[in-house]
Amino acid sequence: MLKRTLLCNDVTENHINKEVVLNGWVHSWRDHGGVIFIDLRDLTGLVQIVFNPEISKESHHIAEKLRSEDVVGVRGKVAARSDETINLKLPTGKLEVKVNEIEVFNKSQTPPFEISDDRINIGEEHRLEYRYLDLRRPKLQKNIICRHKCVHAFREFLDQEHFFDIETPILNKSTPEGARDFLVPSRLNPGKFYALPQSPQLFKQILMVAGMDRYYQIVKCFRDEDLRKDRQPEFTQIDMELSFITEDDIYPLVENMFKKVIQEVFGVEIKTPFPRHSYDDVMLKYGVDKPDLRFKMELADITDLADQTTFQVFKNAIARKGIVKCLKVDDGTKLSRKDIDDLTAYVSIFGAKGLAWIKMTDKGPESVVVKFIPEQIMKEIVSRTRAKQGDILFFGADKATVVNDSLGNLRNKIAEKFNLIDENELNFCWVNDFPLFEYDETENRLVAKHHPFTHPKLEKGRIGTEEELTKALNDTPGSLYARSYDLILNGIELGGGSIRIHHKKLQEKMFASLGFQEKEMQEQFGFLLRALDYGAPPHGGIAFGLDRFLMLMLRESSIRDVIPFPKTQKAVCLMSDSPSRVHDRQLKELSLKCDIIE
Repeated sequence: MLKRTLLCNDVTENHINKEVVLNGWVHSWRDHGGVIFIDLRDLTGLVQIVFNPEISKESHHIAEKLRSEDVVGVRGKVAARSDETINLKLPTGKLEVKVNEIEVFNKSQTPPFEISDDRINIGEEHRLEYRYLDLRRPKLQKNIICRHKCVHAFREFLDQEHFFDIETPILNKSTPEGARDFLVPSRLNPGKFYALPQSPQLFKQILMVAGMDRYYQIVKCFRDEDLRKDRQPEFTQIDMELSFITEDDIYPLVENMFKKVIQEVFGVEIKTPFPRHSYDDVMLKYGVDKPDLRFKMELADITDLADQTTFQVFKNAIARKGIVKCLKVDDGTKLSRKDIDDLTAYVSIFGAKGLAWIKMTDKGPESVVVKFIPEQIMKEIVSRTRAKQGDILFFGADKATVVNDSLGNLRNKIAEKFNLIDENELNFCWVNDFPLFEYDETENRLVAKHHPFTHPKLEKGRIGTEEELTKALNDTPGSLYARSYDLILNGIELGGGSIRIHHKKLQEKMFASLGFQEKEMQEQFGFLLRALDYGAPPHGGIAFGLDRFLMLMLRESSIRDVIPFPKTQKAVCLMSDSPSRVHDRQLKELSLKCDIIE
């Protein structure tokens, strides 16, 4: 076997007149008057190799039969290209290797698409079916190598900060208060199931009770939920937990970690500390709890002013205890009626029943809505929104969740349309002071905004005693805040965490507020409650989506382009045809019978 002495991109002018051995794939093949030129490709890049019958007839004869993606090894001398054949687009473009020996390791069938970045125009599903070919593309190889470098940098930082890399179980207990679990039947315990972990949450808290002090893990997590471009059924999480800390210890630790990784891997300097914003503030100004702050465009609450109009859409929303908000778009009058119709259709995705608007023209405010708004109220709306000639005002009137969701997403949509976003900017921020609970209208009950292990606090800036918190959980649970925090990058939630409950009685009261009966608490979380009864330290942590981070840093539009073997939006691996049916014998061993419900 011809074993390589150099990688393709490592061929330099220092090797001229020296013999080298290269291994790789045939990237392109050209016959120029009897001399064959091949671009040989490996993980590092391309180098031109030349087959001249005057140097080796045998090698030239073999090269005549080579085609795209054949795998070869070649031996030859490095030479300088003639001036007219230099390719400055390649690092090796001034050099070539004149081959005197070749070994064909394997032939390839004609690939279903070119192994190229600039000429690929096939559908994603076709690429995922042939993922082993797709991964040969330089762009994806660069992404996967970058993933490796990031993981290494994260590990190095956490090791220097005295964290221990500790594995937690994959076969786990199914617990509520999260996304849908992936279940695994137990052969040895018929009728019982494991759940694949949505996160190592309970085990990392147990590790703190066990005195491990600082834990981290770069871990696979699993959630059976509806998928999109930034979500996969299995994903990788950078997970950490620390003892004897508060929120003010978490913030600088995380900021320094990302500062180091981004500098080392991407060569970009980011500013720290990251700005901190309360949940109430971002919801008021941006309508979403993960605001993109690379551009300025804020919502204005005009509920009090809208109540003084005769516009029934506003009046009806307020009568149903809803709100009215306004989004001002600079130079928005240039939007055509079709543009506005398209934006109206867009906000309907988020539950909005329409999108009222007013254009600020040289003749004053113009819209069918204006006649329902008294002149003085219109002036106050203009003043509050700071609208000027050439702007457009968009209005949302409904329950708060619909208004915030629709206008918050409209804000992002308009920023894209008007090119307001600096794609080179990395805008990190923290969002904290979340409500402890939110109301689930479907289930008609309170649910945890973060998760049920998050430590409550009475109000912003005041945690309160365990007795005060217990009383508030009994009397006014909706008034409590959570000691939780999310890290946002360019309008995407990178991750989140919280300070945890470390007292058993407070944890039991938290479960009770969520509707758990004593028996349910013990069945679902008995091992955690018992652990908290044996001297649990104050502790907290955070977790980040590695895949999302890479997607943002590499400016990919889909998380699938930073994961080696991703699944489709229907959670299918097209390459391996997974999931698939199993033999009846296997089901019988698991004491299962499969009846498909159509």
